[in-house]
Amino acid sequence: MNWPDNILDRLRDEIHFDQRRLRCFAERPTDLNAMFAEAMTRNGDGEAVVFDNVRLTYAQLGREVADLAAGLHAEGVGKGDRVAMLIGNRTEFLTVLLATLRVGAIAVPINIREQTPELAYILNHSGAALLIHDRDISSKIPHADALDNLKHRFSIGGATGDARDFATIAARGAASPTVSVVEEDVAVILYTSGTTGRPKGAMLTHFNIVHSAMHFELCMELGDSERSLLAVPASHVTGLVAILFTMLRVAGCTVIMEVFEAQALLEAAAAEKVTHTLIVPAMYNLFLLRCEIGDHDLSKWRIGGYGGAPMPQSTIEALSQKLPDLILVNAYGATETTSPATMLPLGTGTTRADSVGIALPCADIRVVGDDGKDLPAGTHGELWIGGPMVVPGYWDNPEKTRAEFQDGYWKSGDVGSRDAEGFFRLHDRKKDMIIRGGYNIYSAEIENAITAHEAVIECAAVSRQDEVLGEKMEVFVHTRNPAPSAQDIKAHCAARLADYKIPDFVTFSDIPLPRNANGKIVKKELRKRTS
Repeated sequence: MNWPDNILDRLRDEIHFDQRRLRCFAERPTDLNAMFAEAMTRNGDGEAVVFDNVRLTYAQLGREVADLAAGLHAEGVGKGDRVAMLIGNRTEFLTVLLATLRVGAIAVPINIREQTPELAYILNHSGAALLIHDRDISSKIPHADALDNLKHRFSIGGATGDARDFATIAARGAASPTVSVVEEDVAVILYTSGTTGRPKGAMLTHFNIVHSAMHFELCMELGDSERSLLAVPASHVTGLVAILFTMLRVAGCTVIMEVFEAQALLEAAAAEKVTHTLIVPAMYNLFLLRCEIGDHDLSKWRIGGYGGAPMPQSTIEALSQKLPDLILVNAYGATETTSPATMLPLGTGTTRADSVGIALPCADIRVVGDDGKDLPAGTHGELWIGGPMVVPGYWDNPEKTRAEFQDGYWKSGDVGSRDAEGFFRLHDRKKDMIIRGGYNIYSAEIENAITAHEAVIECAAVSRQDEVLGEKMEVFVHTRNPAPSAQDIKAHCAARLADYKIPDFVTFSDIPLPRNANGKIVKKELRKRTS
């Protein structure tokens, strides 16, 4: 299966980065500043962002960004400088982001759930010269003595400690600077979640982000008057690229939720006539479980994107029944791929829900064996991902860049396969594969099977050392009441999986499984709990 000709006809081969030949969109904005300028021209009087009682048109957003950029320039922020953003989901996230790009600087968004040690590492490693943060998390900011390069701190919501009031930045009345950037300049550094070792700063260029926004635009068939609901962290690649930058690309409106809550999501989607969003499967599950969907007018909600985890078949069936006009679209990607690498073509969300879709128009995805050679269709191997959305590497980390990138491809660490029609399936993370008595067990398959149980909210499968078999499997299961027994879970698996894939141990939890700041289950922590 392939994308329509009206998309493929827009592509051409170009040379970028380290002499990489890439399939690119021939006509595209020259950079993110140009993309924002195009949106202001197309839809100046239309809403760009909605948050609580704040509603800004593109013209108003443009003026706020210009004033803030002038203030950053007056503080000495210029091309290539790093501006750290410890800002939650709110209007200021977008204005700071765009103002930073306007002065040619590099934005470093950081999840507000990070704690002091990780903040100190990210701020020092990125060499951030200026930090803007929410006032209510100021107690987590490392002491000035622990920060090597930071020159300025501003607090949204009023001055606190040695942080000045954010409102003073844009109050100078100076002219907004005009700074020239090229598309291969770094626009954003996003630090990966760091489930093992220190987080790595992926360098997202203007070139990368423009291509990803266009992929979302064209493959989801987004057009004028789109309204997307931001319910995931804006500091994560999904919120940043799939929502904020994609809405800028189509001159649409982003409706911002400060925190996710199931009932509030449906209320906002109905009140704001939301047409599009991209959230994680757990969020769909929660509003299916807790809310009366029929109480809300969701007739405008057309595209229901999801990613980050498999969507249980039971959830897909329930959504298809209760929201029959909602087109479900799985998008698979990572920080290193600037969000999407594959996507389910529209209309295949229910028939091909076992897959993460086909390669995006500009993507080049290989299935590679341990010997580095390509594998035939249907064979399991590591996915190597290339294309104009793949970042050039990690900030100030040549060792990790050499280890995880090769010949223009990012080595994803995901075990997957491609079928004869071009659909990709994910089987596991390489490091999460369990080898039990010589049999390879892909934890994602086990987790998919168990989450289909009506009493299961989420689960994670990990290895447990065994003297005889090498490894056995333990599953950690977060359930709702009444909770099943371990034997119930094993019988559920036995009806669906080969006998060697039945969990050896089942551990129940009445609270959510541990997650990192980006919402991923931390299997490293769960492995420590095995005995």
